[in-house]
Amino acid sequence: MSGEGEVRARPGGGTGAEWRKAARRSARRPPCAILAAMVLAAAGAPPARADPQPEPPSAAGVANPDPQRLSEGQVWPVLWTPETRRQMAAVLDGAVRHGLDAAPVVVALRNNVETAPDAALSQAALRYARALASGAANPDKLHAVFELRRNEVDLVAGLSVALAVGGLAEWFDSLAPATEEYRALSDAYVAARARAAALSSPSVAEGPPLSPGARDPRILAIARRLVDEGYLDQLPPRPKGKGKGKARPPRVYSPDMVEAVKRLQLDNGLRPDGVVAKATLLALNGGPRLRARTLAVNLERLRWLARDPPPTRIDVNIATAQLTVYQDGVAADRRRVIVGARGHETPPIEASFSRIVVNPPWYVPETIARREILPKGRGYLARQGMVLRAGRVIQKPGPESALGQVKFDLQDDHAIYLHDTPTKALFGRAGRHLSHGCVRVEDAVGLAESLAGAAGRLVELQDALAASATRTVDLGAEVPVRLLYQTAYVEAGAVRLAPDAYGWDDDVAPALGLGTGGPRKPPEGSADEGP
Repeated sequence: MSGEGEVRARPGGGTGAEWRKAARRSARRPPCAILAAMVLAAAGAPPARADPQPEPPSAAGVANPDPQRLSEGQVWPVLWTPETRRQMAAVLDGAVRHGLDAAPVVVALRNNVETAPDAALSQAALRYARALASGAANPDKLHAVFELRRNEVDLVAGLSVALAVGGLAEWFDSLAPATEEYRALSDAYVAARARAAALSSPSVAEGPPLSPGARDPRILAIARRLVDEGYLDQLPPRPKGKGKGKARPPRVYSPDMVEAVKRLQLDNGLRPDGVVAKATLLALNGGPRLRARTLAVNLERLRWLARDPPPTRIDVNIATAQLTVYQDGVAADRRRVIVGARGHETPPIEASFSRIVVNPPWYVPETIARREILPKGRGYLARQGMVLRAGRVIQKPGPESALGQVKFDLQDDHAIYLHDTPTKALFGRAGRHLSHGCVRVEDAVGLAESLAGAAGRLVELQDALAASATRTVDLGAEVPVRLLYQTAYVEAGAVRLAPDAYGWDDDVAPALGLGTGGPRKPPEGSADEGP
């Protein structure tokens, strides 16, 4: 896969970067104008100024291309030749770089690329193009709520151009994300897939947890898996027998093995304590096969997204319960968050806020009030600073308010927002999927001060914090926020995996031809009191 700055030649001249620019323009120009310009460019002639043309195909037409339209040649003036079929086969050889090598769309296309009729081959090629451009699975069907901006490309026009100038490889390469994160996950997937194919050591049997220094008959099997998976250089030495005819004692769980297990745990989103308990054993036995599956699923999630996120924004990874502030495309701040528990999942959405509410009251949602608050009686409400107004439970601002001192007033249709919390100790937990869906931010006041300072409103914010009344600080500009779910991600240049807290990886995997039932899915959780 070519990078942003990588120069690649294509048939007819030009570079990969130029091809990507032409492909992006294709979404705004009619297919006939694009085709004429590209064919002239391939011949070395300057592009002519296009006369006004009809509007390009609609997004609906791109998502579900009309077979009749394809067969009549309205946008296919150049159809498949032996050479372009060969190019298409070569394109499919690169599907492994996208975690799509086992996807049904790729398997079907690979089996028919030489013999399928032109219209059928075009339809199949468009399906693969759509998998690269916006995903093999439809997140709208996988999630009750999915409101992240999607990538949009005029695939019909793009494929017609690629067929006309013989540049299928370059066009398909231009469709997938060209970010460093995507490339890192892609490289890690290819490596994990190769290691999984070469893995020869048997699985490790279940048993009691192993702590550093322990002796156990399974030590050798654990060490063999660690060596096979690249975490350990060599097997630990075999201990000597205690005497003539005596059985040798089991190998010891040595410091070298402990460090290897810690690296394995870190790579799989587990607490790196070196103890081989159930979750670590599942990761060890799943090994590179499980790692490859997780990486493929998250490559798919990146393909769903629009390619132009705001360079200055806030991203929340729901899977890891971590917030990252980006300034001009660079991660400038990271902090822990608390997100929705199982059954109260924080949805993947994209919204923004332009104001910070200081000393906010909490208008308790009706379902939480009915199920969790009102049954505790009026005495409980009084102790929590809650009142009933017109049948609505409201918690007044104060030290015990569930929203803490600040609320980042995210504008969405689901009452999801970012806020402070009085229960600071919960940020120290490894598992922080505890809320009813909102996002509680570690040192939320510090984040508010940083944002207000950048907007020139720090003094106003500090005055509001010193008061007891509810006030609003207007930042003067929108702060974009994306709530994402990524069980494989890049942090500090390293690829990391996280537990599949909601079990959502299993929903994505079938579209990629991968099995379900990953071992990281935790048991059902329950939300604590608070939004």
